[in-house]
Amino acid sequence: MKLGAIAPILRIFDEAKARAFYVDFLGFQVDWEHRFEPALPLYLQVSRDGCVLHLSEHHGDCCPGAAMRIAVDDIDALHAELANKNYGYARPGIEATPWGTRDLSVKDPFGNRLTFTTAIST
Repeated sequence: MKLGAIAPILRIFDEAKARAFYVDFLGFQVDWEHRFEPALPLYLQVSRDGCVLHLSEHHGDCCPGAAMRIAVDDIDALHAELANKNYGYARPGIEATPWGTRDLSVKDPFGNRLTFTTAIST
């Protein structure tokens, strides 16, 4: 038996804010989006490299305030990329943890926390 990749579902409340954060700031691309009808809630998939996230306006899909850790191979490059975007709602820094990682945490406009992490090489 082998487990496959995961696609966490994150609750969003505002399509424009979600796109500004995930696409414009974090650099994800929209892979697909779905609505049962034009006026109904949005469900979409965004991805960047091997990281895939589902974003949902549907209240029954998940709760706001989720937290996740996303492995990244060059946290310094990600930090520089985000710092150059001058996003008005977040200026994340890098923190060394006692368990041997360097983390960059940022909250989306809906209270979900994404922590990008790299192991400290010894």
